[in-house]
Amino acid sequence: MKRLLAMAAMLIAVVGCSEKTHEAAGEAAARAPSGGAGKPLVYATNYPLQYFVERIADGAVDVRFPVPGDQDPANWTPAPDDVLAMQEADLIVLNGASYEGWLKNVSLPPSRMVVTTDGLADRLIPLAVEVTHSHGLEGEHEHSSTAFTTWLDPTLAAAQAAAIQEALAARWPRHADRFEAQLAQLTEELTALDAGTREAVAGNPELPVLFSHPVYQYLAHRYGLDARSVHFEPDQIPDDAAWQELAAMLEERPASWMIWEGSPLPEIRQRLESLRVRSVVFDPCARTPPSGDFLSVMEKNTQALRAVFAADSAPIDS
Repeated sequence: MKRLLAMAAMLIAVVGCSEKTHEAAGEAAARAPSGGAGKPLVYATNYPLQYFVERIADGAVDVRFPVPGDQDPANWTPAPDDVLAMQEADLIVLNGASYEGWLKNVSLPPSRMVVTTDGLADRLIPLAVEVTHSHGLEGEHEHSSTAFTTWLDPTLAAAQAAAIQEALAARWPRHADRFEAQLAQLTEELTALDAGTREAVAGNPELPVLFSHPVYQYLAHRYGLDARSVHFEPDQIPDDAAWQELAAMLEERPASWMIWEGSPLPEIRQRLESLRVRSVVFDPCARTPPSGDFLSVMEKNTQALRAVFAADSAPIDS
């Protein structure tokens, strides 16, 4: 009888332990990030970072870029649901260089944050002042005191990609060799992009140019461009003060090209042409392109620069 009672007690204990194990497993599953096909989940705060993670991870993780397609990631503020999703992710890949201004008001787990420019402080470009202005439907915002479109210098883009590879390998060491091989290929392509861009501006490197917006600092610095910026939006007619500022710039230092983030309205293009200034698009590619990928967009940008800096580039005939 005693033996039967002992066996019954043991059976109850085993069942109880089993139930607790299943409960613990269920709780762990509920807390786990919901990556696609059970993959680890990685968030990226702009499209270049998303592209770098996807290239390096080679399918090993699910990459999310939460910014809506009609918003500039530099001016985006995450909703509470976005913050919660990032807090639950395995890694959050950030640009740094003051790009994510919303981080001042958001708490994310430091152990899962990868700030890709943290090791590049000596290569970041400080700006003299913060500038506040409007971006159409996105409303008024400030440009930070640090230039943040770091990926427009392909050598900095490669360094950011290397920081991503290091973080991925530390988190999932069984894939380290795969991540390293993917980084090597991506770095080779970024090196080729850098060489191509340098060759594109070589025909007339001292040509003065204008940027429609102050987001091209790393491009200008990398290739030694003689460039100044205005605050023109491609889908908004500049006011009289903006045109007067541009006229003063052209009087002081004539320029025959303005480089835009997107194609300007025909009215803007025509008025610029009346000032003997052509327009060309160099897409910074901070958001997901409608076609192609980061490298194909950058290669298209290089072709645009080739036309601008051609040896025979000259103002429009008056």
